[in-house]
Amino acid sequence: MSIKLYKTMTNHHHKNQHLHSKRAKVFSIVNQKGGVGKTTTAINLATAFAAIKRKVLLVDIDPQGNASTGFGIAQSQRQKTIYEVLISECHIKDAIIPTRIPNLKIITSTVDLSACEIEISDVEKREYLLRRAFKEIIHDFDFILIDCPPSLGMLTINALTASDSILIPMQCEFFSLEGLSHLLTTLDLVKENLNHHLKISGIILTMHDRRNKLTEQVEIDVRDFLKDKVFKHSIPRNVKLSEAPSHGLPGIVYDSKCHGSAAYIKLAKEILYKESLK
Repeated sequence: MSIKLYKTMTNHHHKNQHLHSKRAKVFSIVNQKGGVGKTTTAINLATAFAAIKRKVLLVDIDPQGNASTGFGIAQSQRQKTIYEVLISECHIKDAIIPTRIPNLKIITSTVDLSACEIEISDVEKREYLLRRAFKEIIHDFDFILIDCPPSLGMLTINALTASDSILIPMQCEFFSLEGLSHLLTTLDLVKENLNHHLKISGIILTMHDRRNKLTEQVEIDVRDFLKDKVFKHSIPRNVKLSEAPSHGLPGIVYDSKCHGSAAYIKLAKEILYKESLK
């Protein structure tokens, strides 16, 4: 982790202000639509929180395992994953491994996870498997971030049931508005039936291009509809953010000065500020 990145993040947080909570704040990063920057958001926010000396756990619950790959974790290093945790083949503490980033650990995923929904189909209260597993580690971290798959199946339901808040990355395009409506309906059902305390922390506008009139119109529509639920800081289209995973690094470590990295650092500060008011 670069010294400059630490300084950038800690300018707005007193160096002695280690607000390690008694219980981790759990965020699900969710959108049933793929290609909206969900994993990029999970990786970079987790890194940004870790950069200000918060203890962070990133849980990769997507069978594609992109968050695991984004930290340069090879398949051979993924011996115990979230799959083994959910089917009760290992304790969650045994599945936690370090990343290259100080203060940031991860539970990885592999394609094996794609079979999980079938394997747990007959398990009683299968919606609560992840929530029950978290009880072992909920006091060991300040933040737990869950990178969800691009679907609203049982894996995502488990994540939502285990979470305090939801972060919704949303690409600035017309079809995203239709998907958002369906997602919000699902969230209401989960809140009503499985997790009464679940709330939307905010919507993150991703792949933002101010030169595109459609982008501008979608942003106006979303902000008009959801008001302060939309974060002030959006994430621009950025080549460096796209390149970073191939190097096994978060964007804000790969190139801390690029526009995308700067946007994620600002977004992380905004989330911390917003959550501190709750």
